[in-house]
Order: sequence, then structure tokens, then C-alpha cells
Amino acid sequence: MVNLQKERPSKHLHFPKSQWILLAGILFIAATIRSPLTSVGPIIGSIRDQLQISNSLAGFLTTIPLLAFAIVSPFAPRISKRYGLAPTLFYSMILLLAGVLMRSAGSSTLLLIGTFLIGVAIAFGNVLLPSLLKLSFPLHIGLMTGLYSVSMNISATLASGIAAPIANNTSYGWQGALGVWGIITFIAVIVWIPQVRKKRVVEKEIVKNLKVRPTIPLWRSPIAWSVTFFMGLQSFLFYTTSSWMPVVLQTTGLTDEAAGWMLSLVQLSQLPVVFIIPVIADKVKNQRGLVTAVFACYVIGYGGVQFGSENFTALWMIFIGLGGGASFGLAMMFFTLRSSTPEEAASLSGMAQSVGYMLAAIGPVLFGSLHDYTGSWTAPLYIFLVVAFLLFLSGLSAGKNRYIFPNKKMP
Repeated sequence: MVNLQKERPSKHLHFPKSQWILLAGILFIAATIRSPLTSVGPIIGSIRDQLQISNSLAGFLTTIPLLAFAIVSPFAPRISKRYGLAPTLFYSMILLLAGVLMRSAGSSTLLLIGTFLIGVAIAFGNVLLPSLLKLSFPLHIGLMTGLYSVSMNISATLASGIAAPIANNTSYGWQGALGVWGIITFIAVIVWIPQVRKKRVVEKEIVKNLKVRPTIPLWRSPIAWSVTFFMGLQSFLFYTTSSWMPVVLQTTGLTDEAAGWMLSLVQLSQLPVVFIIPVIADKVKNQRGLVTAVFACYVIGYGGVQFGSENFTALWMIFIGLGGGASFGLAMMFFTLRSSTPEEAASLSGMAQSVGYMLAAIGPVLFGSLHDYTGSWTAPLYIFLVVAFLLFLSGLSAGKNRYIFPNKKMP
């Protein structure tokens, strides 16, 4: 890590070279967190047909990583505490590269194993990067969280956009469409090597000096649970929307291609707000006003799909994207704003993402099951509005100007 004892943090962006290298590594890791997942959906039909697997098994490919997130996330802070943030992230990238290559080998068995390894590896990045940002850029958390979120979302949008063209228009097929993200992962490994070579003495000393033993376990903190539910419910909306919104829109008369573009519009709409919201959240006293704005975007977007005119479908998708990008940016900021040390940020992130991704894994299944039970999309679409309201309530609590432990006072 950067030697913060010799190189004091500056409120201006006059970082030493070592911190710019660290930032580049963080952004490359962020680019690998969603792209291996969003590249699957557009070509899942090709994968199913070539490997001759069932629809259920094909659909399970999107659930496996979420379950891996839920299982692994609580252990990530403990592992990083023992081996260090930088080495843990390095080896998680190695594991991610192995998973990407294994998944692209053309075997149904390796496809499943590789997908699980990808989920395990990404879980470490999900949990540890917010802690790393708090440790390395304490005076620029909002800006750095915004950059990290933008890198993640740009790669995710690109992955969903180029997957089908690579699979359908090149000789590499679906294996190439999935395997191409191994290149970005390999670059992330190379760029991260300088962080592993540095001694961990400074990182240990900083954590030791900042660490204050909590008076209560994390799971007994009401604020921690508010952050956890906020994280989980926004993930529920994101993954359920990604899985089912194109199908819902096709029933309104849109073609497969047009419905796919509407989903891309959702992702593109997220890009400005995932950068802007963390910067704003870092500057305001509390984030409850931002939570209200998120809720308003979701109500307009999902309410428009349910009750509005089909002529304004693109507008409804934009509002859903604005709500999704803003809620994701807030969730990432809550990990650092509601914690007083990098260690607490990692623990809170682990708890929130473990429970959160379990909720996210339930979402697509619940949505589809309710459609099968009722025979229409009316009842399932109400799920979006109900979950958005629950997100609003948890966000009002998470947005309070308090730390997760009551014995810590806000600066």
C-alpha cells in the first residue's frame, strides 16, 4: 500500500506516483467485477444450444455467481486481514482468470465450475475494494468510489453489447465472447503486481492505529442492517430487471433486438449517476435526500412500465437506470461513510454483500415463479414497486449521519 506516513493525504489531486499506480490497478480490477457476468445473458441461448443443456441449467448460470457472493463475502475481510488487502486481491484476480478460461473451454462441466470460481473471485473485489478506497484515499472517498463505479459499469455495458456480435459474427463463438474478458483480467493482474511487491508494514500499522474494538457485534447494529438491506434490495432490483425486463417488454410488442436495446439503455443511464452520486454523498451531512431521489426515479420508471404508455418505454428505462445507478453508488458509499476504519468498512461490506446477494438470487426466481402462477406480468411487476418502497425505508435509516457503532461519533 501507499506509505501514508511519509506521503500525507492531500485534499487536492496531487497524488504521488505510487497512488496513481494504485488507482489504475483499482480501476482495472473494477472493470472485471461485472463484465464476466453481464456477458452471459445475451448469448445464453447459444450456450444452451451448443452444449445441449436444459433451460433450467442455462438459467442457473446467472444464479451461481450470486450464491458464490453470498457464501464467500463474509470470509473476505478475515482472509484479507491475515494475508493483506493487496495479496488477497491479487490472488483473487488469478482465480478469476482461471475461472474465465475454464468457463470458455467448451465443456458443460467446466462451464459450471468456471462460473463458480468467477463468483468466488469477484466476491473478494466486491467486498475489499471499498475498504481499500477508504484506506488509500481517505480525503477523496466520494470521487474514487465514483471512478470505481464508472469503470465497473462501462465494462458491464460493453460486455453485454459485444457478447452477441462476437458469438454470432466471428469464428470464436460463445467461447470467445466469454473468454475475451480474460484479457482484461490478465491486464489487471499485471497492473496489480506493484502493490503485492510493497511491504505490508504501513497497511498493518494504519489499521492497528485506527482500529477500535466495537462494543457490539456487527450483526447487532441497526445501521449495519439498514445498509445491508439497502445493498440487497438494490441488487434485487438490478438482477431481476436484467433477467426479466426484456421479456416483459417483448410482450408489449417490442422485438427481441429492441428489448435488448432497452436494457442497454438502462445500463447506459447508470453511468453519469454512479459517478456523481458518490461525490455528492461524500459532501452532504446525510444521504436521506439522495435516497428519496432514488425512490422517485424507481417509482417513475417501474410505475411507467406498469401503468404508463408504451410510447414512453425508453423514458421509463432511463429512470430505472438513474435509480439503479444512484442506489448502487449510495450502497458503495454507505460501506465507507457508516464505518470509522477500513477494517469496519470491509466487515460491513462483507455482511451487506453476503445477505444482499442472497436476496438478489431470490429476485429473478420469485419474479418468474409469480408469472407462472398468475399467468400474467401484472403481479410480478408490482414486486418492483414494493421492493423500491422497502429500499426507500432502509435507505432513510442507512442515510443517517451515524456510524454503525453508537460509541463512535461522526467527525
